[in-house]
Amino acid sequence: METIFRINYHTQWGESLWISGAGKRLGNWNTNHAQQMEYSGNGEWETVLDFNKNKTVEYKYFLKRNKTILWEGGENRILQTLTHSKIETRDFWRQHIHPNNTFFTKPFTGVFMKRPTPQRKKKTTVSSNSLLFRIRAPRVPHDKTLGIVGNQKQLGNWKKPIAMDASNYPTWEINIDLNNMNYPIEYKYVIIDPKSKEITEWEEGNERSIFYINTSNEITHIQNDEVFRYSTPNWKAAGIAVPVFSLRTNESFGVGEFNDLKKLVDWCVLTGQKMIQVLPINETVATHSWLDSYPYKSISVLALHPIYLNLESLGILNDEKLSDEFSLAKDVLNSKPYVDYVEVTKFKSRYYKLIFDQKWKKVKRTKAYKTFFEANAEWLKPYAAFCFLRDRYKTSDFKEWGLWSNYSPDKIEKLTNPKAKNHEHIAVHYFIQFNLDKQLREVVNYAHQHGIALKGDIPIGISPNSIEAWTEPELFNLDGQAGAPPDDFAVLGQNWGFPTYNWNEMAKNNFAWWRNRLNTMANYFDAYRIDHILGFFRIWEIPKDAVHGLLGHFKPALPLTTDEIANYGIWFDEERFTKPYIRGHFLHEIFGEYTDEVRQLYLNEPEYNIFTVKKGFQTQRSIFNHFTPELESGQRLSEKNVTIRDGLLLLLDEVLFIRDPHSPHLAYHPRITLQYTYSYNELDTETKNQMNELYIDFFFKRHDKFWKNEALSKLPFIIQAGNMMVCGEDLGMIPESVPYVMNELNILSLEIQRMPKNPDIEFSHPAKAPYLSVCTTSTHDMSTIRGWWEENRDRTQRFYHHILEHNGQAPHFAEPWICKEIIKQHLHSPAMWTIFPIQDLIAMDGSLRWDQTDKERINVPSDERNQWKYRMILTLEELLGADDFNQSLSQMIKHSGRQPEV
Repeated sequence: METIFRINYHTQWGESLWISGAGKRLGNWNTNHAQQMEYSGNGEWETVLDFNKNKTVEYKYFLKRNKTILWEGGENRILQTLTHSKIETRDFWRQHIHPNNTFFTKPFTGVFMKRPTPQRKKKTTVSSNSLLFRIRAPRVPHDKTLGIVGNQKQLGNWKKPIAMDASNYPTWEINIDLNNMNYPIEYKYVIIDPKSKEITEWEEGNERSIFYINTSNEITHIQNDEVFRYSTPNWKAAGIAVPVFSLRTNESFGVGEFNDLKKLVDWCVLTGQKMIQVLPINETVATHSWLDSYPYKSISVLALHPIYLNLESLGILNDEKLSDEFSLAKDVLNSKPYVDYVEVTKFKSRYYKLIFDQKWKKVKRTKAYKTFFEANAEWLKPYAAFCFLRDRYKTSDFKEWGLWSNYSPDKIEKLTNPKAKNHEHIAVHYFIQFNLDKQLREVVNYAHQHGIALKGDIPIGISPNSIEAWTEPELFNLDGQAGAPPDDFAVLGQNWGFPTYNWNEMAKNNFAWWRNRLNTMANYFDAYRIDHILGFFRIWEIPKDAVHGLLGHFKPALPLTTDEIANYGIWFDEERFTKPYIRGHFLHEIFGEYTDEVRQLYLNEPEYNIFTVKKGFQTQRSIFNHFTPELESGQRLSEKNVTIRDGLLLLLDEVLFIRDPHSPHLAYHPRITLQYTYSYNELDTETKNQMNELYIDFFFKRHDKFWKNEALSKLPFIIQAGNMMVCGEDLGMIPESVPYVMNELNILSLEIQRMPKNPDIEFSHPAKAPYLSVCTTSTHDMSTIRGWWEENRDRTQRFYHHILEHNGQAPHFAEPWICKEIIKQHLHSPAMWTIFPIQDLIAMDGSLRWDQTDKERINVPSDERNQWKYRMILTLEELLGADDFNQSLSQMIKHSGRQPEV
């Protein structure tokens, strides 16, 4: 069947327009075999192709400039050929960067503006000599409909709009008979109240026009319009951020649980908020200790954390004595002001095994369980085997599992066989994951029924002792550690202990590992935050034997050769620049009264006043491990040992260059923040200036295009999975290309008042946040508003004057009215979303907020042994009953324009 493709696009000299898509006729998405469009003047391009009747054609346009390819934005186009008629389709180029693009994601099409099922109509009938109007317009309130009105009788003569069919929402369509049509056809799209048939909103701008359509042949004409031009203000909403483990209800067992989210949904509805954001909820149990409370170090990117199961929903134990024991434990754990992670997991794990023994025979025969297992068996079997072996060998370090150290699918299949000897120890993990999935899906359905979207969190890394590292080691660089360069919150940098990704290996199947991860996440979430999105541009990789992030380097990167370093006028002395620079005159500044002991036990002095570190202490990891026995015994490290340990670690940081471990030839990275070393400060002035010039070029200029291309080679493939709204945590040392790439891919940025993107200012103002962003007061890695206010008196005073615009002395504490002013500033921001930590919202009410401000902080990034244990001091039942506070918050949100019509 003949199909004519037309598109209007004004190219520049040397550019051409092409069409490609699925199937041989369109080149199978290979740009080398695509079809070139013919230019007919005035920006019009066209081509004619033949397809089989009743064929679904998937296609897209791209621009070619020399060897550069630029695809249009948006999802792939879909066209259904007919049995009885030729088709002429008229398209318009889809922009990559447009605020409306975000509205095609799941929170809007699947939650806020999802079309009610009763309003769906019979699919539009398409006939020859007809004109099918189509427009993609997701942002239509669920109680309204889209219509078209124009200067023809068939279009209501500008008086009576014609309602369009939403069967293919977010695409709306209506078929118009072309007979007796007068030209030009002028029209506009409108939003209609279906009850009154009245127009509630006209799109802005001039009338759309079709100057002529050839009706001499039996052709169906399709007009694919783009972008409804809204006359109403930008859509904006507010939300809440809180870890699931931090929730407190009367029903939970010492920790927040999935079921508790239902009451949080009720509170969001009551106060006019539209989104709940949580921290990662994946399984992290590796050591059965407090270290497992770290939600960003998962042992599985697909399994859910067992701690979030509600016990009563699993079933009541038949043994009354045991049931009473757990009831008492629940009361004790709920009475604590924090999450006692170790005790909670101990009691819950025991309950799971007891209720499993009681219910498994019945559960495994149910249709619901069989459906779940069949859909998830590919990851569920290795996960259950991993947990079984972890507990058998008392470690998650699979390298210590003997014959099981190397993953073998055949061996795991035998281990997980239902007839195997220890199958109940395997199946209990199936049982737990089945119930986690069930309880969380119930929450998702409840949230969506009440118009609330859920936002998850994607950690940038995985644990080196994880299912993924065990089953797919080729996808990771297990000899390195991911982290972050130093910043104001962690002056030594951050070492997360995650392996870095082998992106080249992942690219071989178009990042299937990532797409599978996100498609699984889409079962539960409508949006997600990419933790450390900079990791898709480059990651901060730290050697396996290092502790501090200072000894890391960016990967991938373009390290410097010695010739390139010489071009800056620096003679490269490898011994001086790459080995720890240790001199006697500054040892006392580091070690104080312990200096002599350090010189005797840990240092050599090959030349007068020049020192090296003794064998056995030549890496930071060996130094750190030397002092761990005291920690492992349950005692705190003595002040003396802390001083010596930390001082020795600092001595090994005293380098100016770090050799690149991946380069096939000698190449080097300047050490991050080298200007703060003794080594740098003892250079001559000229060399310092040359080193500064090299440093600025390397970190802020050399890699910009390179890192941009790295991100664009990964992110477009990855974020297509799941159709979720994507938000990026773009904080820290940001390359210039990051905002461009995020805009290009419609990824919302994160805007934090006390972490401005502009390095020349101390505070950013919420009023200057971009529309496609999430504006917030703080994150889980920062102190709360109240905590921050008390940290630095001088800084607080400047904030009080310049941002809050008050005279006089700032209050010593962030009084409720101070917190309210800060929240109001953010609510009135132009950002699409303002999502607040729950601690910061409750801080506006003096009768509700916790008097122990310091206990409200969730994480200290520089503390690798941080205990993630913050729990709300209020129950959600109490919060729901706080009428004055809830009414005040609701009014603040409403008056800021963040209770949109949906």
